[in-house]
Amino acid sequence: MADSLDRLFAAVLEARDRNPSVSRTSKLFRDGVQKMAKKLVEEAIEVGLDAVQMNRESVVLESADMLYHLAVIWAESGVTPGEVMGELDRRERTYGIAEKLPKHAGAAQLRRMSQLGPRRKAVS
Repeated sequence: MADSLDRLFAAVLEARDRNPSVSRTSKLFRDGVQKMAKKLVEEAIEVGLDAVQMNRESVVLESADMLYHLAVIWAESGVTPGEVMGELDRRERTYGIAEKLPKHAGAAQLRRMSQLGPRRKAVS
């Protein structure tokens, strides 16, 4: 899965500076992070609703759309798929793969994230 996300992310970075009239990705970058976030949330809601309706095919299709919009957000935020995979690896070592970060770990997570440095735009 990481390879596919890396390729998707690279395609997003490549499309970022294209003409917004012919590139949906470039248009999202031009429209800004609020529009990007709105699209990501819309896709997440669609995945959830399709799951509730037990529509497996739609969950797959909408999940792919959601990952695309997540890659756009990552690129805008200066986050790479490798950083996210690194966090998943860290959590697996600490909590086990099935666990999400416990709520009480919030302060420690903030300290760790501040050590990663300031937010930056991803470079191609």
